[in-house]
Amino acid sequence: MSILFDQVFEVDTVDKDGKKFDRVSRITATSPTHSLSLILDIASELYPLQPSDNFSLVLARTLSTASAPADGAAADGAETSGGWRPGKEDEGLAEEYEYVCYGKVYKFDEGKEEVVTAYVSFGGLLLALSGHVRHLSNLVVGENVYLLMRR
Repeated sequence: MSILFDQVFEVDTVDKDGKKFDRVSRITATSPTHSLSLILDIASELYPLQPSDNFSLVLARTLSTASAPADGAAADGAETSGGWRPGKEDEGLAEEYEYVCYGKVYKFDEGKEEVVTAYVSFGGLLLALSGHVRHLSNLVVGENVYLLMRR
């Protein structure tokens, strides 16, 4: 399965500590259903968010809607047509979302009890996702992931 995490969040704050960069905002958000929270750097010119906005956030191994490995090779060794925008014929999951980034899970911290934080870098834009370990157990340090968002 390519989707590792899927949750709806509500934006709590935007640039709580002041704006550090012209085109980037740092948002904090919480999920009303599973006591999850996040801090996310986002390209605010491309995808502006305001406090109380709701959005869906997905982390996925691949954008392909078929169940093929992320490296583009099918089980029989043949190449799949996945991949992003090779001929624009099938954009996969990206077609369904408004904001897409590609990055790597680089750190996983254990907190109190069974609360953990997963850290992902998207070319310098950072995500810190905190919550109960059962909701974040699919994320693995060193794994490449796609972040997909829509309102």
